[in-house]
Amino acid sequence: MKKMFAPERRKIILEKLTDLHRITIKELSEEIKVSEATLRTDLSKMEEEGLLKRTHGGAILSEKQDNDTSFTTRELKNRLEKAAIAKKAAELLSNGQCIMLDSSSTTLELARTLKEMEIRLTVVTSGINTALELNENSNITVILLGGIVKKGSYSLEGSLGVNILNQINIDLMFTSANGFSFESGLTDFSVYEVELKKAMVNASNKVVALLDHTKINKNSIASFASIDRIDTIITDFDITDNYAKKLEEQNVDVITVLTDENVH
Repeated sequence: MKKMFAPERRKIILEKLTDLHRITIKELSEEIKVSEATLRTDLSKMEEEGLLKRTHGGAILSEKQDNDTSFTTRELKNRLEKAAIAKKAAELLSNGQCIMLDSSSTTLELARTLKEMEIRLTVVTSGINTALELNENSNITVILLGGIVKKGSYSLEGSLGVNILNQINIDLMFTSANGFSFESGLTDFSVYEVELKKAMVNASNKVVALLDHTKINKNSIASFASIDRIDTIITDFDITDNYAKKLEEQNVDVITVLTDENVH
């Protein structure tokens, strides 16, 4: 059996926790054939990162992480910032483009903005809510990627819909993430959703990341776009000159939107 590295183990642990909300070290050890001592180290590290909470003999999903993974909770979080970011993102669009939207709560805000616009677009999306919003604008052709409906969410995951991406030329992909850092790029907490997002990124000519201030300098469990795949970041984060310079060195354009939070 091939050696499993720490990031792979931690992905499995988080996926199991997301499904079951509670795991024991003994069960994990039997299932992924790793010593209990190694797993204790994994769980301690993951607790430090706020991904889970240690219990006697195991772990539970931390309340923060549990809340983060619920779409309804995410949609309500930082709604004003997301709306401002979405409006700015819409300014990048022109008639006749083919764009892609992931299933994040921030791109759902973009869909709500586009629904009201006089613009002719083709939109490919993995978000069920996003597709329904856009379908109300008769000038927008909506293509919903196939996949498995994620529990407790309105998004599709898995690679069933990937083949359609080979047949479409995507001008721009708009995506959000659970976190962004220089080292890991864009990261998310669902390994299955990440697989689909990777395929979406690879099929797009340009990638625009929509990131409110809570996402910057934060890592989640799995990366779906390294920094060299990101063309533009739109954020309300009050970026320092030094941070902006580092992004510029990586050829990433930064567009900062003003909200009440970052107006001094």
